[in-house]
Amino acid sequence: MIRVVLADDQALVRAGFRALLDAQPDIEVAGEAADGEEALERVAALRPDVVLMDIRMPPLDGLAATRRITGDAALEGVRVVMLTTFELDEYVFEAIRSGASGFLVKDTEPEELLRAVRAVVEGDALLSPGVTRRLIAEFAARSKEPAGAEALADLTEREREVMALVGIGPSNEENARRLVVSPLTAKTNVSRTMVELGARDRARLVVLAYESGLVRPGWLG
Repeated sequence: MIRVVLADDQALVRAGFRALLDAQPDIEVAGEAADGEEALERVAALRPDVVLMDIRMPPLDGLAATRRITGDAALEGVRVVMLTTFELDEYVFEAIRSGASGFLVKDTEPEELLRAVRAVVEGDALLSPGVTRRLIAEFAARSKEPAGAEALADLTEREREVMALVGIGPSNEENARRLVVSPLTAKTNVSRTMVELGARDRARLVVLAYESGLVRPGWLG
């Protein structure tokens, strides 16, 4: 059973998400929160698998709450998915930098929300092709100077290749075709690279690919 905490300052939004999620045989809403502080309390007490976190909530917003969750070693297994009103919300970039596993617009299709919850539990990130390329382009434009190849010194050549592919956005299936391996092998390669670098999930792997200089903005095409 996938346990979810809903954090949004609009009760109607929470009610809609709860009705959808609780109707699934493999998902349950463990708790709700109306702001970031309450979200932190619920997460600490309930240790959910996933938090659906609104970005803009007074007095403590979703970004600050996410940073505290992802920075707490005791909550390592908790995945945060940020909820935004618009696809290009100015805070989406900071959400990924804060450790979120991805983001969803609030008017997303029900099937996409369910897929997203299940995906992040498996360690995947919500990096859909169209939105991801804009997000990565923004990240690349704002990010600090690359830390250099030494940050990846412990990776094998194949792990670097896998990380570079993840950095430019392909799915495991696309990676498999490019690497001429099975989708399962591609997913295993990604997982192994994440473990090697201590990355929580695929979204963090994208961040590291840019921060290390392994991937550059011009590669987006």
